[in-house]
Amino acid sequence: MKNCCMSDLTSLPIKAYSKPKFMTSETLQLAKALIARRSLTPDDAGCQDILIERLTKLGFKIERMRFGSVDNFWARRGTSGPVIAFAGHTDVVPTGPVEDWFSPPFEPTIRDNHLYGRGAADMKTSIAAFITASEAFIKQYPDHQGSIALLITSDEEGVAVDGTVRVVEALQARGEKIDFCIVGEPTSNKKVGDMIKNGRRGSLSGTLTVKGVQGHIAYPHLIKNPIHMAAPATAELAATVWDDGNEYFPPTSWQISNINGGTGATNVVPGTVEILFNFRFSTASTEQGLKDKVHAILDKYGFEYDLDWELSGKPYLTEKGSLVAAISNAIERSYGITPELSTSGGTSDGRFIADICPQVIEFGPLNATIHKLNECVGVSDIEPLKMTYQRTLENLLRK
Repeated sequence: MKNCCMSDLTSLPIKAYSKPKFMTSETLQLAKALIARRSLTPDDAGCQDILIERLTKLGFKIERMRFGSVDNFWARRGTSGPVIAFAGHTDVVPTGPVEDWFSPPFEPTIRDNHLYGRGAADMKTSIAAFITASEAFIKQYPDHQGSIALLITSDEEGVAVDGTVRVVEALQARGEKIDFCIVGEPTSNKKVGDMIKNGRRGSLSGTLTVKGVQGHIAYPHLIKNPIHMAAPATAELAATVWDDGNEYFPPTSWQISNINGGTGATNVVPGTVEILFNFRFSTASTEQGLKDKVHAILDKYGFEYDLDWELSGKPYLTEKGSLVAAISNAIERSYGITPELSTSGGTSDGRFIADICPQVIEFGPLNATIHKLNECVGVSDIEPLKMTYQRTLENLLRK
């Protein structure tokens, strides 16, 4: 059947009409129920209650983990290994101007064979597919080997301090580990299934304050211009080759994001200049190694400075192995294409999970509309997504 809207369907003769497959999809219906919840980060808005109710019926042991104002839960079915976990978030970013949406962002709407709503792609459809894939797999293999788990947070789109990282710390404290993890981030680029994220770069930021002597611009012998002092050092930092990357990662990148100095007057040299910079770094470098190199370059120039560091994410990498093979096979069977491995993009909660799981990958819908007005997923892509997750379970846990 070609793509059509509801008004087109209602014009068909009664006897000739049958609901398209996507209209009766359990995954679609669950995705719509989640999108209808106004779960602006860090508010879960009851999404996790919906998930927990269904998981409880499947025999999952549920642990609600609330940290601060953030709702999280860890669910597990089984007590033996291997443990394969699905990880995701129920929180979404703000909608932007509601009047600019095709339809209200928290009223899931099907239009032109797409499901519209905030969180449709990032990442409520993936979470719905986690659930329905688990239901289908358990129905077929009730005595499967190993364990299935879900790690769900409502603090991924925000500051991300009371979400996945805290759940991972709790699991780590009691020695509980995960063997395989699939994060449902929207990783697909041009077609659903064309890309798997098998790692992410780390993010290391610095706030550099170079100290000089403020004064009148007409008396250069009485001033020390911190902007001039910092310039050759920042030029060297920008030209430095930090590493060459590796098979999976591009070379580490150092970038200035902000420079702030001056009083606003044209005849006053400032006393300080503040420079914000960021490393996006691969597994070819380490946090401490990058810090040491930066300090060595700055110290060469002999000026006084302060430098505050913030590590917001460590790099992680899953090389080709059991999990990559299992989900690649599932994608090929579900979408008919061979996925590419990629480590591009920003950080994700995979960086936390990698502390207790040696194989972490991310796979989900198209990323073309995430965080945008009129966020959507193709309805015809939803069931193959569920089948991809289900077939991955079969490849790893089927007896």
